[in-house]
Amino acid sequence: MSRKFNVAIVGATGAVGVEMQKTLEKRNFPIKSLRLLASSRSAGKMMHCMGQNLRVEELGADSFEGIDIALFSAGGDISRELAPYAVKAGAVVVDNSSAFRMRDDVPLVVPEVNPEDVKHHNGIIANPNCTTTIMLVALKPLHDLSPIKRIVVSTYQSASGAGAKGMDELANQTRDYLDGKELKPHFFQHQYAFNLFSHNTAIGANGYNSEEMKMVYETRKILHDPNIRVCPTCIRVPVLRSHAESIVIEQERQVSVEEALEALQNAPGIKLVNDAANNHFPMPSESNERFEVLVGRVRADLSCERSLALFICGDQLLKGAALNAVQIAELL
Repeated sequence: MSRKFNVAIVGATGAVGVEMQKTLEKRNFPIKSLRLLASSRSAGKMMHCMGQNLRVEELGADSFEGIDIALFSAGGDISRELAPYAVKAGAVVVDNSSAFRMRDDVPLVVPEVNPEDVKHHNGIIANPNCTTTIMLVALKPLHDLSPIKRIVVSTYQSASGAGAKGMDELANQTRDYLDGKELKPHFFQHQYAFNLFSHNTAIGANGYNSEEMKMVYETRKILHDPNIRVCPTCIRVPVLRSHAESIVIEQERQVSVEEALEALQNAPGIKLVNDAANNHFPMPSESNERFEVLVGRVRADLSCERSLALFICGDQLLKGAALNAVQIAELL
């Protein structure tokens, strides 16, 4: 690419905002200028990115003059309030929140899955939920072999999905537990260290929480299939970084394990980790700070015909958030 772009990161001091900076640098994104934006609490802070020291500016409606691409990672309320100002100033917004994901006029994009949808934007492109993104990177090559009709997925979601405060809570509670101190939840409702609990979002009338319903609706939108059936269970686990997912899919025809492995081996954004002889399969510790989604434990479902089971891991801060946003910017 010969052209260079003026880029802004909204929420630059947060966990995802920091990873956005690192990812732009690692992928050698063609930046003409980089503007770091955050709340008044962080304004004035110095951050090092792209070989230069940059001062964080206070975020406001007038922050986007001259910006070509604005990467938002500051929460849905801020996106709803300020993304229209960025678009009005001439920027294309890549938004990491849930604010615009289900709007008909906003494409919801995973570059390895539906890159063609980017061209239909009207100034805003949505980044999917982290669990949906990581899952669909792994499922797209299998969906191409034979359309997926049903997905049953259980997620094991790390502290990074809740941002810096969630990661701090896990680290502090683990330290207190090992020191024999009483564990006092602050950010989460329940004890986090050495514990599991249902994802900390509200349960709806149908018995599913909002994190789970995101996976249902977003999968249908990204795959352009309103009839695909998705049954998710989202669990918070005491892992600092990287989400894991156990997935069972039912397809139109029976895809063999060998066929599936070959497709996964050659698919973009995937690293196959499927060493049965050494019981070596995807692990969060090995997916940390990796761009690829790790995929393994690929096997036939013994309980259902035309069905496969697999296990995956992906870095929530990268492919689940920052990397996917930067890849969308690359498509632009």
